[in-house]
Amino acid sequence: QQLITAHPPTMDEAKNKQAAEECIRNAETLDDGTEQILLKLFDIGAVKFGNFTLKSGVQSPIYIDLRLIVSFPELLKAIAEKMYALVTKNGVKFDVICGVPYTALPVATVISLLHRIPMLMRRKEVKKYGTKRIIEGVFKDGQTCLVVEDLITSGMSVMETTSPLNDVGLKTTDVVVLVDREQGGATNLKNRGITPHAVLKISSMLKCLLKAERIDMPLVAKVVSFLQSNQVIVKAEEDQKKGIDSAAAVTKQQQNATRSKTYDARSLVCKNPAAKKLLKIMAEKKTNLCFSADITDKKRLIEVVDAVGPHICMLKTHIDTLEGFDMEVAKKLRDLAKKHNFLIFEDRKYADIGNTVVLQYSKGMYRPVEWADIVNCHPLPGPGIVDGLMKNGGPAGRGLVLIAEMSSKGNLATGAYTEASVKMASEYPEFVMGFISMRKLTDNPGIIHMTPGVKLVSGTDGLGQQYKTPHSVLVDKLSDVIIVGRGIYKAEDPANEAKKYREAGWSAYQKSLSS
Repeated sequence: QQLITAHPPTMDEAKNKQAAEECIRNAETLDDGTEQILLKLFDIGAVKFGNFTLKSGVQSPIYIDLRLIVSFPELLKAIAEKMYALVTKNGVKFDVICGVPYTALPVATVISLLHRIPMLMRRKEVKKYGTKRIIEGVFKDGQTCLVVEDLITSGMSVMETTSPLNDVGLKTTDVVVLVDREQGGATNLKNRGITPHAVLKISSMLKCLLKAERIDMPLVAKVVSFLQSNQVIVKAEEDQKKGIDSAAAVTKQQQNATRSKTYDARSLVCKNPAAKKLLKIMAEKKTNLCFSADITDKKRLIEVVDAVGPHICMLKTHIDTLEGFDMEVAKKLRDLAKKHNFLIFEDRKYADIGNTVVLQYSKGMYRPVEWADIVNCHPLPGPGIVDGLMKNGGPAGRGLVLIAEMSSKGNLATGAYTEASVKMASEYPEFVMGFISMRKLTDNPGIIHMTPGVKLVSGTDGLGQQYKTPHSVLVDKLSDVIIVGRGIYKAEDPANEAKKYREAGWSAYQKSLSS
């Protein structure tokens, strides 16, 4: 009879186990009332353990969805009372309250009703009609407002609420929150003069659930390791104003992250043929440069593309801006793509219903399906637009890129829209090959992230375009492809300039690879 023994723990496993034990040992023990609230949250599925993709694209072993509490009146009331009791116990003085939209609004409403405290509401967007106010309700200049929040990770949502409250003359010194994920949010708020008061912290939640035998120690270790690796740092406002980085918050993991797979290795697992081919070209030619040829003259377009061809992995066109387009131009571009080994990406930005995009893609003057390896679309119309483009593009071996984010100032492709784009891509792995995005959005190796607005020196163009450097895009944000237009075709020597971008991009890519 063979004796089966567990393998000796690795150094990382031993370290994680030790961190988990320390977390449980140091965690606060919950009182009976708070413990019952937590167990109820667990039972209704508001606290889950598994593998979840967060809005940032990061994979998390824990997910907290407090939107569910509105369907459980007694639990909602108990939570509101516990939050009010906490700030009262801590001696917090305030005149009015304001819930962070949207999940915290019901909690703030219950506190307001039970304790007869005036409540204010912050709009997420200002209406173009009526009073056009962002803060609704009755208040006086100089009053103190207690902010009510359901959960804090970075603290950004709280700051997005305190800022407009301060703008209308209210003081915001404290926030009461149901759950603190202990990922840096409390520190970020304290650094900005806001004191957080949390009913629950992840550490105390883990201790309670472990004691109640709802989770085990290996899961605790997994969660603790995740939290320690994903501490969130919110940059100072003065840095934002200087334009050092448009992203207000980055995780410690993102700051120190490296690229886990090479382009070549990723090409082996791609389900889309265009993605597979592009990654192979990038590896073979040692370039992640996409040239955005916004040139309206046919002759010059061909000349410049021929000159920069050896340095690029992809040519991006806006073919409807080309004067006197005919299919002969498309043929010449295909010939150059074959000569220099690059793909053609028609930046068409489809945004219509499925039946219409079928016609736009395969009929009319341009017919991109016949000559463009890749096209893109806005996810806005829903999955029907992908189905429509896939009808002809799929059998032709083409690839589709979803516009999940944009580089222009004030664009609306953010937050939930970006999250929905990532979800849509996961439903079409054979056809959707990548994103237009400002950063890495998913760990899926078959998805290629392409970032526009890249220059060797960061800045803006005065028309809303915000430029990033190859290093910031490929090392800091872990994107895959840099898209460069004016920086190349407006140069005196486009070929030499393309060479500079190619070298800068490849150097940054190599630096981003894990050793």
